[in-house]
Amino acid sequence: MVSLSVRIDLGPHRIGPGKIELLEKIDALGSISAAGRAMDMSYRRAWELVEALNGLFPAPLVSPRTGGRQGGGTALTDLGQAVVGHYRAIEKAATAATRSELAALEAELAPVTSAAQ
Repeated sequence: MVSLSVRIDLGPHRIGPGKIELLEKIDALGSISAAGRAMDMSYRRAWELVEALNGLFPAPLVSPRTGGRQGGGTALTDLGQAVVGHYRAIEKAATAATRSELAALEAELAPVTSAAQ
């Protein structure tokens, strides 16, 4: 299956599917460590990516949540939600704009046959 992957360069930095997935998992799971585990990523790597993302924008995308009975955690800020939304909208528009070319490229792929295996 042919698919399109979007990477957006922001000066010397970039955001792409992996960082956006990390943000989405943080939003869903409420924790950088849980998001990292869900992506088979070390806490240190997940934390480094969050720190890099937070440094790209004028305000953080991920912020700590105050503790309670179940402890603290992390959450996406409004800006974090907006960045994920913009990325997904760009991804959707790019996929729609390239649909026919992707289909043509897929048609050019050699068919997989049992003899080739």
